[in-house]
Amino acid sequence: MPQAGIEADLKPVVSAEQIARRIREMAHVIERDHAGYRLHLIAVLDNSYVFLSDLMRALNMPVLCDFIRPQARHEGNATEIFFAPEPDVRGAHVLLLRGLVLTGVTTEFLARTLLAQGAATVKVATLLDRPSGHRVDLQPDYFGFIISENFVCGYGIAGPGGLGRNLPYIAAMPDTNPPEC
Repeated sequence: MPQAGIEADLKPVVSAEQIARRIREMAHVIERDHAGYRLHLIAVLDNSYVFLSDLMRALNMPVLCDFIRPQARHEGNATEIFFAPEPDVRGAHVLLLRGLVLTGVTTEFLARTLLAQGAATVKVATLLDRPSGHRVDLQPDYFGFIISENFVCGYGIAGPGGLGRNLPYIAAMPDTNPPEC
């Protein structure tokens, strides 16, 4: 049920309880897949910090945490993606965290770049994945939920105007004229 002050036409699609349960399940699989290693978690800002917080607390293994923020520069028909700060990943087993994968372009670029910088392994974990929007061949290694909605907010993911991050669940917004969530 939408919180007071949030537009009434939001439709909850993933509850807080479902999110908590799925993150625990993901943590068990991640622990199994990375047994004996220290895991370097890299959260892509802004939509992944709540996911990072809950996932790292569910992991029963040594972890390091970093945050990066991708940015794009447009020059003519070309777009250059870069990110800052650049964490030291040489020899590290990296888990790149996304709150939401839409096109996959930035995620695929970041994973490739981290490998080129010397990471031993790079895997991708996302809370939400919308495969119908992928523009590159990307399959996250770990995902919470597959969604089909075009506009969502909640659980750290912002709707229009940056609002709605504080919802404890994921809510869908109408495709036409989405409310400021």
